[in-house]
Parts: sequence; C-alpha cells; structure tokens
Amino acid sequence: MINSKYNKGIQAASVLLSLRLGGFLSQSQDQQLIEKVLLATRSTEPSLTSGQLALAILALGACKGPDGTSINYSERVKNLQKKFQAEIKNMEEHDGNPLTNYYQLSLDVLALCLFRGKYSIRKVAEIFKPGNKNYYFNEQFSVDTGAMAVLALTCVKGKITRRQKQTQRKAMKNIVNHTKSLVNEILSQKTENGLLGNIYSTGEAMQALFVSSMYYLENQWDCQKTRDMVLTEISRGAFHVPTAAAQILPALMGKTYLDVNKASSCVYGSDPLHISTPEPVSVTPTVSPSQIQVNYSVVINNQIDNITVHVANGSVFLDVMEQAKKENATRFSFTAEENSWGPYITSVQGIK
Repeated sequence: MINSKYNKGIQAASVLLSLRLGGFLSQSQDQQLIEKVLLATRSTEPSLTSGQLALAILALGACKGPDGTSINYSERVKNLQKKFQAEIKNMEEHDGNPLTNYYQLSLDVLALCLFRGKYSIRKVAEIFKPGNKNYYFNEQFSVDTGAMAVLALTCVKGKITRRQKQTQRKAMKNIVNHTKSLVNEILSQKTENGLLGNIYSTGEAMQALFVSSMYYLENQWDCQKTRDMVLTEISRGAFHVPTAAAQILPALMGKTYLDVNKASSCVYGSDPLHISTPEPVSVTPTVSPSQIQVNYSVVINNQIDNITVHVANGSVFLDVMEQAKKENATRFSFTAEENSWGPYITSVQGIK
C-alpha cells in the first residue's frame, strides 16, 4: 500500500488514514505519506473535490503526529466548508444534484463534524433523507454511500449539544430515523456469503454497522462470517489496489473513521502488517520469464489496429497500452486520469 505506483498525490490520503487508524506505520512511513498528502493539498487544493479535501483532513488528523509536524487544520476546514456549501447550492439549483455525489457529501459532513467545522444540523437531516435518488445508481442502493452517510449522521448526532437538543429536536429525531433506515438498507444488501453489497463496499458497511448496533438485532448480521469472507478475498488478490485495501483495513481491525482524533498520539510499529488469511493451496513453482509478449488490438468502427509488444512479467493492462503508445503514438494513443482507485482511461485515439 505504501510503495504502490498507484499511491500518489491525494490517493495517499486514504492509505494514510487507514494505516494510521490501524497503527501499522513506522514514524518514517507516516512522515512519507504525510508529505505526499500535504504536497497534494497545497498544490491542487482549489481543484480538489470536496470529498478529496475531506479525506485529506481526516488522514492528516487521524492522530497526533511527531513533534515538529505543523498542519493548519483550521484553514483546510474553512475551505471544506466553502466546498460543502457549493455542493448544497448546486443541489438547490439543480434538482437535488450535488457537484460530486452523496459519498463525498458524507465525507464532507464527517470531516466537518470531527474537526469542528460549521454545518447546519437541519440541512444535514434534510439532505440525507433515505430514499433520496443520490443513494442509488441504476436503481440499485449504493451500500458504500449509505455506509458513509451512517458514519456522518452518527457523528453529527454525537456532537449535538444539550442546547441544540432543545432547539433541534425535529432534526435530531430525523437523523436517528434516517440512520435506522440506512442501516436496514445496508443489511438488506447482505449476500449469502456474508458480504455487504459487494466485496469493495463491505469494509465501509462494516464500519457503519459497528457504530449503529443499537439499530439492529444481533442475529441480523454475522460479523465473523463477513470478516472470514473478506479474508478469503484478500488471499485471492481482491485488494491489490491501494484504495481498495485502505477501505477494508480499518474494519478488519475493528476501527471506524469515527476513531479519528487529532489530539491522540499516533501509534507507531516496526513490524509489517500481518492479517491471517486462509492458507493458499500449494502449487509447483514455475520459472517465469522477465518479459512477456502481448498481442494488443484496438477496434474502432470495424477498423482494427494490431501490435505485439513486450512488457515486464507481472505488468497490468495499462503498461501494455503505454508500451504500444511508445511504439506507435498515432494508432495507439490514449489519455488517462488519476482517481482514488488509480488511473482510468478517458479516451482512445481521441474517442472518449
């Protein structure tokens, strides 16, 4: 996770947050990731989405780093407040559609809640109402979006003061009811093998269920069954992308994003992370060549361009595309952009 080629810029925030919550970083590794996140926020903060900035704040403030590490939380939180308000304004002007999505809005509220940012409790209760179209993609409930909303709503409820309880009774009641409904939706997406939604939504769904156990019966969710299935998928290589690994790790350690506490000293370890996984079936080792040959074709409107390239053994498909582009930039051109899950292709031969 720490040294992955897909762990760059703001992507490092999810890794830093996850490993800090688990206490698996050495002090030098922690500093290395902090510098990556700080550099990304300093150089690109105006262009960061609200959720990206929220994630950076959560990561940098997950715990108190070594003396001498100065992080200006207040300025970043103020910027997040502005980005969050822009999301709300866009929803008011464009049929309830935020600039980003509800997953990022939930991250915004969570970060603002944990770092004493300003937000309207009434507005939070209003926008996170279950049944809202933003919880669904192609009419399918998004488990990770619902899970992040549960974490955000739980934080907001926990931070309500005695005075606010008197003035915000209706909003508080709505927050409790919304949380219950979202938890039921998450549980309704439980599969026979124990996953919650799919393998990649399960980690954050586990976090949501950890903090909302008062809203469901013990027999409604077998945590150990879910954990065992996740460990099986880990042994199959399901979490080789840093962001995917970062999303599952806190839950495996019994942690949630609500454990973020910038006043609590970071716990550093010297040993690498070890999580027991089912023992793989032994196979006879084979000698692999250092280079492999790949036949790569691009088909556009029945026109086929073929090329044979040689790449290092263990390369991913993007490596093949990059090598083909090096050898013939006209026939095999493409563009790619980075997101939290790594690079994704945005166009091939100019076609988006």
